[in-house]
Parts: sequence; C-alpha cells; structure tokens
Amino acid sequence: MTPTERAHVWQQHITDWEASGVSGSAYCKQQSLVYHQFVYWRQKLAPTEGSPKQDQAATGFARVVSAPSVGICEADDLTVSLPGGASITGLHAGNIELLGAVLRQL
Repeated sequence: MTPTERAHVWQQHITDWEASGVSGSAYCKQQSLVYHQFVYWRQKLAPTEGSPKQDQAATGFARVVSAPSVGICEADDLTVSLPGGASITGLHAGNIELLGAVLRQL
C-alpha cells in the first residue's frame, strides 16, 4: 500500500469515527484497529492551525478568548476542574494559552 493510499484509508476511518459518536478507543475495538496508530493518523490528518474545522473539533471544546484586563490579580485567576478530581489553577489572561496546551495533552 502506498503512503497516499494508507492516508486515504485512515482518513476514511477518522471520518467514520467522527460520524459514529463513539470514543476513539471503542471505534478501534469495533474495527480491530491499533489505537495508538489511530491517534497518530488522527493528529497527522488534523486540519492545520486556524482552520475552521479545528475550531469545531470532535472533543466538544469551544475556543475561549479572554478579554484584555487592566490588571491581573489572584482573585481573578481561573480554576478548571477536570473529571477525576484534577484541577488546573492559577490561569489568567497572561497564561491562558497554557490551558489549551495542557488540554491537548490529555
């Protein structure tokens, strides 16, 4: 199979997975796919930064843009609580991009 054919096969799997409504892991089990290969191809074939499709990713997250603040104070810090009890604290307008970087790794 050529690299182009392989990319087309994986693109079809990703399209089918997005339409299925199941988790990536469940889709891979149903299709007898190796999950880490699925993740690799999903990232490889993902739209480039700033494209409209990426902003509407299958994760269900929405892009959040913070308004400029006059001053940053600890009372205005953002805390994000994740399932399982983990929390990310101390986020503010000066480091809000860190939240996106952390969530992309989860």
